[in-house]
Amino acid sequence: MSKLSSRHLLGLEGVPASDISLILDTAESFREVLDRKIKKVPTLRGITILNLFYEASTRTRISFELAEKRLSADTVNFSTSTSSVKKGESLRDTVQNIEAMKIDMVVVRHGSTGAPYFLTQCMDSNIINAGDGAHEHPTQALLDMYTIRQKYGKLDGLRVVLVGDVKHSRVIRSNIWGLKTMGASVALCGPATLMPYEIEQLGCDVYTDIDEALDGADVVNVMRIQLERQQSGLFPSQREYTNLFGINKERLKRLRKNYTIMHPGPMNRGVEITSEVADGPRSVILEQVTNGQAVRMAVLYLLRGQDEGVEDAE
Repeated sequence: MSKLSSRHLLGLEGVPASDISLILDTAESFREVLDRKIKKVPTLRGITILNLFYEASTRTRISFELAEKRLSADTVNFSTSTSSVKKGESLRDTVQNIEAMKIDMVVVRHGSTGAPYFLTQCMDSNIINAGDGAHEHPTQALLDMYTIRQKYGKLDGLRVVLVGDVKHSRVIRSNIWGLKTMGASVALCGPATLMPYEIEQLGCDVYTDIDEALDGADVVNVMRIQLERQQSGLFPSQREYTNLFGINKERLKRLRKNYTIMHPGPMNRGVEITSEVADGPRSVILEQVTNGQAVRMAVLYLLRGQDEGVEDAE
């Protein structure tokens, strides 16, 4: 089978287009598995995967757990609230003790930027980043790209607008790296106070006017306002944010005819997006959730397959 250029998935910055294409192509096979009556293959039988989540998660954690189980892997779920972390144990000691129990792969979500890379320095397991600080969330961007490609048959040449809290969004960062690598045009839109310094250097169009940003766009990926990661005072109120940047039916008129609405979740309905748009006919929000399993199955398969030579998914 074809191989990825790394045995870990820490982010999409610097990941070659060949790797992204391989993941998306492999996900096509696993997407078919999800439509079967029996949604399970023996691909990772005998492999043990640790879900190491130091931050709260619903979609990502359940998606990874289901992906692992549908590949027939054994899974272990780690919770900080019931672990020795509460007694002051360090991240290094925690993971090295767990790996001594013969763990093969680790899916990690952590509030500190760089935590997944740190694990590669003190573990032999394959490491998958499920979100680190405000850095990256690569599998979310991959499932976003898979969903876009599923609809349009391509990524190259499309205009994708990412709207929201650019400064704190790890999903936006991973989408920027992945989409640009695959030839899409990326535009960012949000309050100036939520734009990182010199963000233009990433090669994106930057807007603080939502109507200008949406003009002629193919895809709008709406991001949540991450109040838990922000300092206060970055915008006056949620009501003002909704008035200036919220995606509603009226603003959809500026998009191209065959437009698509996306959101990685969780949604703040009525703040960054109206229910009318989120539940509308051009929304693929629930398709993103389903596709996330296929993409994560592909990532797990490809990373472990490099080390173990596991059998083909088919």
